[in-house]
Amino acid sequence: MSGPVSTAGLGTSTKLIGLTKHTKHGHVPSPVSPYFVAPPAQSALSFNSIALAAAIARTATTWNDAPVVLLDGLQQSALIELETLLQDGSAFALESHFKFLADTAGSQFAAKVGAGIAHLYMDALGYAWRANAACLSSSLDPHADFIYEGGNASGHGVVLAEAHGSFAKDASAAKIANAAKRKYVKQVKPFVAKPSPFGEVIHGYSIAFGAKPTVAGSFLAVSETRISKPRKRTPPPGDPQRGAISEGTPAPMALATHRSNFLLMGTPEVTNWIDWIRLPDSPAPERHDVPFLRFDYAGRTYLTAPPWLFRPGGPSWWIEDFFDHPEWWRLARRARLSPSHRPGSDFGWFAIEEKAGAEFLNALSNAIRDRGTALPATIRLPTVEPTGFAAGDRIAGADADEPYQYALFRDGLALLGEPFRGRPRDVVVWSPDGGMPLG
Repeated sequence: MSGPVSTAGLGTSTKLIGLTKHTKHGHVPSPVSPYFVAPPAQSALSFNSIALAAAIARTATTWNDAPVVLLDGLQQSALIELETLLQDGSAFALESHFKFLADTAGSQFAAKVGAGIAHLYMDALGYAWRANAACLSSSLDPHADFIYEGGNASGHGVVLAEAHGSFAKDASAAKIANAAKRKYVKQVKPFVAKPSPFGEVIHGYSIAFGAKPTVAGSFLAVSETRISKPRKRTPPPGDPQRGAISEGTPAPMALATHRSNFLLMGTPEVTNWIDWIRLPDSPAPERHDVPFLRFDYAGRTYLTAPPWLFRPGGPSWWIEDFFDHPEWWRLARRARLSPSHRPGSDFGWFAIEEKAGAEFLNALSNAIRDRGTALPATIRLPTVEPTGFAAGDRIAGADADEPYQYALFRDGLALLGEPFRGRPRDVVVWSPDGGMPLG
């Protein structure tokens, strides 16, 4: 499928909704993996500025082997740029001072936004797990940006996604559609049906996003692997239809996804253990318990990094009245962030849905205890239905007069906007050797 998409408003304020529309098309089974059927193209893509910010941060930190300190800096700079260069309003629009950026800086910012939009689209299609696609080629040959797994691909292989963003005076629906097609042919198609460390590549997408710097509105186009005619294959006796029952997430994909997630949450202790599992020759981190703050938000329970005063190396005392302060979450955020973080960010606080986070941490503890044996091929992890992408979402069972502003992704990671509501439940502890009790 390939075609231009008009954008009827990207919410750059958390109270606005972005809606993109395009023509539908059907799918037939893939000749690469006969039982895989690609999900239908999205007829609408709704998200608010918090969802876009979270997606940009997620893609900026989806780099399998890059040092944590580098990824942390990349996601910080990306969010600062987003706050500085995007206008609030009913349609996607850049601030007038975008024109002062050098061409290279403008192109880099457009690429970051394009990556975020692509990630929102892939999550909407049902793909839950992500990794960087640099592993596809050891040469300078161009390749797609990201690898995804989950949804319709579960049990079959992985899919590719190439992201493109462009802010140019001559941007148009036709130019963006051509970019999507061109980049699919050059950077996606050559790798379909090829192996990767995460599984066989069975499908691919090229997602292009663009806008004019001086005009509100934007364009989105998607090109993906097209299957012209079904290819029938009679399965051999006893060969079940793979994918009928989820076989779990490929372990390398789960580790790559949650390496990024726990980095964004501000828990480098977990990230260090993930790296120790992934890299056999790396030194073992110090073995000490890692605390998590557990709290309720929008009808769900989440885990996040606690304020510095609850963490190893911080004061050992507990401030009894801390959570009674009307802006406890803002104080906690300001206290726990390093000086390199920008205080007072408008986007909120990263957290992970409790069951999704606890089950991964328990799987990680199992891998730590069994590191002398081979890492299991797959890890069974829960997923959640994405929620809160459209501004004004109201959550069933959540007693709130005002809508919650947040974005929750399929793997359980969420960016929770202000204000946090209600008193946190408690602080729970993950032990690298013992795991974490499920609430």
